Amino acid sequence: MYAELSITSNFTFLTGASHPEEYMERAVLLGLPAIAIADDNSVAGIVRAHTRAREIARRVQERLDWEAAHTPIGPPCPAHLPKPPSFPVHAVPRLIPAARLLFTDAPPVTVLPVNRQGWANLCRILSTGRLRAEKGDCILHLSDLEAFAGGLHLLLWPRALPSPGGAGGAWPQVPRLARRFAGQMHLLLTPHYDGADATRLAALEAEARRLGLPTLASAAPRLHHGARRKLADVLTAIRLRRRVDQLGRDALANGEQRLRSGPEMLRLFRGHEGAVARAGALSQMLTFSLDELRYEYPSEVSGSETPAERLSRLAHEGLTWRYPAGAPDRVKGMLAHELALIGKLKYEPYFLTVRDIVHFARSRGILCQGRGSAANSVVCYCLGVTSVSPEMGTMVFERFVSEARDEPPDIDVDFEHERREEVIQHIYARYGRHRAGLCATVIHYRGKRAIREVGRAMGLTEDTISALSSQLWGFFSTQGLEAQRMREIGLDPTDRRLQQTMALVYEIVGFPRHLSQHVGGFIITEGRLDELVPIENATMEDRTVICWDKDDIDSLGILKVDVLSLGMLTCIRKAFDLIARHHQADYTLATLPPEDPAVYDMLCRADSVGVFQVESRAQMNFLPRMRPRNFYDLVIEVAIIRPGPIQGDMVHPYIRRRNGEEKVEFPSDALGEVLGKTLGVPLFQEQAMQIAIVGAGFTPEQADRLRRSLATFKKHGSVSEFRALFLRGMARNGYDPDFAERCFSQIEGFGSYGFPESHAASFALLVYASAWIKCHHPGIFACALLNSQPMGFYAPAQIVRDAREHGVTVRPVCINSSYWDNVMEPDGRGGLALRLGFRQIRGLSEEDASWLTAARGNGYGTVEDVWRRAGLGPAILSRLAEADAFADCGLSRRAALWAAKAITTARPLPLFAQDIDGEMIDEPAAHLPQMALGEQVVEDYVAMRLSLKAHPVALLRHLLTPAA
Repeated sequence: MYAELSITSNFTFLTGASHPEEYMERAVLLGLPAIAIADDNSVAGIVRAHTRAREIARRVQERLDWEAAHTPIGPPCPAHLPKPPSFPVHAVPRLIPAARLLFTDAPPVTVLPVNRQGWANLCRILSTGRLRAEKGDCILHLSDLEAFAGGLHLLLWPRALPSPGGAGGAWPQVPRLARRFAGQMHLLLTPHYDGADATRLAALEAEARRLGLPTLASAAPRLHHGARRKLADVLTAIRLRRRVDQLGRDALANGEQRLRSGPEMLRLFRGHEGAVARAGALSQMLTFSLDELRYEYPSEVSGSETPAERLSRLAHEGLTWRYPAGAPDRVKGMLAHELALIGKLKYEPYFLTVRDIVHFARSRGILCQGRGSAANSVVCYCLGVTSVSPEMGTMVFERFVSEARDEPPDIDVDFEHERREEVIQHIYARYGRHRAGLCATVIHYRGKRAIREVGRAMGLTEDTISALSSQLWGFFSTQGLEAQRMREIGLDPTDRRLQQTMALVYEIVGFPRHLSQHVGGFIITEGRLDELVPIENATMEDRTVICWDKDDIDSLGILKVDVLSLGMLTCIRKAFDLIARHHQADYTLATLPPEDPAVYDMLCRADSVGVFQVESRAQMNFLPRMRPRNFYDLVIEVAIIRPGPIQGDMVHPYIRRRNGEEKVEFPSDALGEVLGKTLGVPLFQEQAMQIAIVGAGFTPEQADRLRRSLATFKKHGSVSEFRALFLRGMARNGYDPDFAERCFSQIEGFGSYGFPESHAASFALLVYASAWIKCHHPGIFACALLNSQPMGFYAPAQIVRDAREHGVTVRPVCINSSYWDNVMEPDGRGGLALRLGFRQIRGLSEEDASWLTAARGNGYGTVEDVWRRAGLGPAILSRLAEADAFADCGLSRRAALWAAKAITTARPLPLFAQDIDGEMIDEPAAHLPQMALGEQVVEDYVAMRLSLKAHPVALLRHLLTPAA
């Protein structure tokens, strides 16, 4: 029996040429009982192989169950006849976690954990090397391995040993390693396929005897199949920044460095069969599995209170806070039910962690809003995690925190995008970097990057690569049209080099390129996080990340808290501050006047520029047809203009039924319960899942796999594998084939972009809040929007134009009245005017604006005043002049620019630092021509990206409509 113990996957970036999942599938075909994925200084890819191994085991068990329940097809094979070769349908290969460590002062070593302590030590070693290096690098010393040596078995790589017959060892540490890890280390024998393997292996056997080490055979595969050799060379060319035809000895000599079966290894290692057998024997000793990782969430014990007691106390205190006049009996019953279910599943610490993070944000005045499945609950409403009242929704708590599915709860918390870093650093400070880290995000090859990097490796010219990139959608969305697209851009589709390039582009798509950090998914543990998974530095300062992405931790059952950012929360908080300052009214998301008819009237007119989620042209077109009149209409509005409902052709049927043009009917009573609130049309991701269970007869386990496939749409798009199962189930239960097809099309649409009802409800609250502010305080809304840029759908010019259309007086940037932020000021008629701030000027920093406003006093009179008092240099003065900021001083744009250009030093010379009466040089006045209106508008847009003087098209109106 043989097991491969040193595989390089494509998570050794730009080196390995096969996915971890492909190695696991190939191991089934080759009949290998176990394989070890051992990437260079990394364990980033092993969870994927582990997940695929579990999937293979599940399918094998399904096959065994079927065989046990059914008789064989045809007569059995007579006992005296040999059984014919067949597919190993019962083979279940096992993943052995591993990593190949590259040291600065010792030869490479493949490290195999023997037990849970060994895995913890491997993670500590990798974390040590990663944290002392920049992102993407790892600096390891032999002392790191010696410090965490327990529970590890080592395979010493031979390539660093002296050549046979050489004098002395190139690595004096090898004897030290052999003594230190006696009985825990093998010398690895790997073939080079160059005709000299027999001599080399014999020499290595002799070296092993001298060191007192047993040998162990490995094919050291970089490919799961020899067909990947070309791609392996392309990856090497990309890594070395060369063309493939310039690789020389860096290219693979052949396609033999692939995963091999036991019989193949015995043939390759004739005379060294013991080394092959030792690989199989060692694999049986290495019983550690990733399933043994027992994740412990922080206990969140506070004083003498247990987590359950603390959660109950905080929830009931919040109930009194949310309902000062007393909570309805229904809400009290829901709270008791949810607390009981949370306690049964022991999720109290998770809810307490989220509550504490939100409490910290609120204590700092940071606006936040929870969303996600478990967020839309009475518990989260009482804890202050969300502001969506439970009476607003119709969702059932068990759908999200389910005892049957045993899934972790899902709560995402959005924070102001300008202040989220405060929350992230608070989490690091509270739990420590050894207990908290951000998830990784694996950056995969996609169309443009694949064409660009493969094209360069293959020697295509830059203009050819640019032409191919311009036809990206033609290549990747409509298979079969590549030749036509190439001819359209002047390329020959029959060119051999071009054909090879495109084949390799398709092959490399989906390969991991490098690791990045997740947008905000935090892993927090009770014990040391770096004993569960390696930690490394992120590119951003003061951030550390783990090497697994959200799908990996989901597969292992590890909880994460999503700490996300949302620009609209920044805008709403700034708007609330302005309302409090100018109107003495304090609002929060939960205390805004509900169900205001004026707000819905405004939305029905599609007057939604800047309003969260409904500002796009598609939403504006849909609002007058939808005519929202209550909060749940906004929930549907948020979710309906998405790829899922659109692809499933659900939008028009819903509108027709809503408007009474089509009868509301349900395919069955069972589905009527699922689809009743959306008039018989599935619009939400939860409904798609319920249709699969109720309509197609999916088991909870199958529905969970379907849900996971929706969650991983960007990488694999595996939703379609459920198509036949879904359609058969719907037909078996008597549903119309056309309805079944449309339902599955919608599910596939969710595979491109899923939007659940739980998220839509939280977003709908922000839709209502932003629409209410725009409806009742349009000037303040525009001011807050401008102060929160960059964000949203519209440029500052469009936001300002929309505000003026709503009767808001907008005043220009002024050297004596403006601040860094846009502000509201009295308009002289009892109202408020919007004064544009210095942040609207291109190239002007907040620090420059701070110096300018701090030294302003009673105002500036000239450009020289600003130069002397604020200490701003000529370049900044020129930017202020170009923005016409000196108009209040009686200076035109050109006059101010003329004065700014006369200043050539950053600081006034001491002799001329102050005015000297009668002693200043009186320079003759310059007679500058007046700027035309068109020139003024152009300069405004160049300096500030907006103009208050005229709309650019207004200057051309007489040409566009001559009759007018």
